Amino acid sequence: MALKYSSKASTCSISTVFLSFSILFALLLSIFLLSSNHTSKSISPLSCLMSNPPTDLPNKNTNRNSINVYVSNLPRSLNYGLLDKYWSLSHDSRLGSDIDNEIRSTSSWNNKKVPIYPESPLIKQYSAEYWILGDLVTPPELRSGSFAKRVFSPEEADVVFVPFFATLSAELQLGTAKGVFRKKVGNEDYARQREVLDFVKGSEAWKRSGGRDHVFVLTDPVAMFHVREEISPAVLLVVDFGGWYKADSKASSNGNNMSDMIQHTQVSLLKDVIVPYTHLLPKLLLSENQKRRTLLYFKGAKHRHRGGLVREKLWDLLVNEPGVIMEEGFPNATGKEQSIKGMRNSEFCLHPAGDTPTSCRLFDAIQSLCIPVIVSDNIELPFEGTIDYTDFSVFVAVNEALQPNWLVNHLRSYTDVQKSKFRQNMARVQSFFEYDNGYPGGIGPVPVDGAVNHIWRKVHQKLPMIKEAIVREKRKPPNVSVPRRCHCT
Repeated sequence: MALKYSSKASTCSISTVFLSFSILFALLLSIFLLSSNHTSKSISPLSCLMSNPPTDLPNKNTNRNSINVYVSNLPRSLNYGLLDKYWSLSHDSRLGSDIDNEIRSTSSWNNKKVPIYPESPLIKQYSAEYWILGDLVTPPELRSGSFAKRVFSPEEADVVFVPFFATLSAELQLGTAKGVFRKKVGNEDYARQREVLDFVKGSEAWKRSGGRDHVFVLTDPVAMFHVREEISPAVLLVVDFGGWYKADSKASSNGNNMSDMIQHTQVSLLKDVIVPYTHLLPKLLLSENQKRRTLLYFKGAKHRHRGGLVREKLWDLLVNEPGVIMEEGFPNATGKEQSIKGMRNSEFCLHPAGDTPTSCRLFDAIQSLCIPVIVSDNIELPFEGTIDYTDFSVFVAVNEALQPNWLVNHLRSYTDVQKSKFRQNMARVQSFFEYDNGYPGGIGPVPVDGAVNHIWRKVHQKLPMIKEAIVREKRKPPNVSVPRRCHCT
């Protein structure tokens, strides 16, 4: 009996211990789950939808391989409607417009849901606005390769894109009533600029940020000419800073040769993005490259203003040099064929400053695998930091280029191996300057390594600075004015 009793007691003891352990384990598990649930709620993605997220949280886009873009709801008349207006013109008499007049005569521009962008090289070179908007209005299922993710609430956005075709608006005015372009009265372009600014500045998104997270495309140097001071806090997509040059008579009177100064309170590499011109010549593949028989080639206008005066001097120095071709002309139908032949047959292509520090000629040279020779001391270039232009370009100071025989002798010093390496490097970056995705209206998948995606990557790099600027502005006491301090370098 004693043995039986002992066995039963042992069994009860083991059961009691097991039951106690189970209760303790369940209690600990409950505490852990409650704690985990509380932690999960504190970092819920819903916090990203708050209009004023806590300042101690990291930027919501810091580790995301995309940028959230809200498209401001401007009326169609300020973007695609301007294309309808352009193609409805009876005629455009400006140089290079023959091809568009031909398109008008057949009404082929009106066969698509979104009208085509002008083929006139005068306007086409600035067509970034068209391709960027085309990407953003592409159906989501076709945008898996786009760096910009479109969102439909300003509160979810990293930036607000303003879809105003500012270049096309300016060119319409210049083509129909150039005499009033610098005036406000009777200027339809100014009226459109004013409509855009009144709409955007009246939005809560602008009021929250002071416009610092808004993005405008200003590829034409005269785009939005009358309202630049008002949009200066925003991110401006520009081809260079040439449109912001101001004569500084004081600097000139002090003997400073730099008579052209940039007003850095409006543009800066810190907040703005340099974007490529749209190239006008077709792409030449490295496998298609053939023997090049000309040393140096240039086609364009000899006479320019401001910094472009160097072009005239270079022309006079080089025009009679053996192995150098200097052609005056414009890339209309005839000039385009001449440019294709000239660039593809030349080792080097000259890129001197014109009315502005750069031009689409540089990007035509890259597509033609013609080694750019850049004689423009104040030039800014797209996607620097991602691209090293010294890998495929020759940079020459203006004062050296203007020495007799110096430039030609310098170019002849490059070996065939060096020139071949330049072209190989150039071929690797040709896609960076490609806007056209081959779809009508640009509505379709963009090239993953193309210009549109690289532009948005550069804007994405600005986000920490944009956030900081917005926070700094918010903490200023009422009625306190702090001057903008922007520096290019």
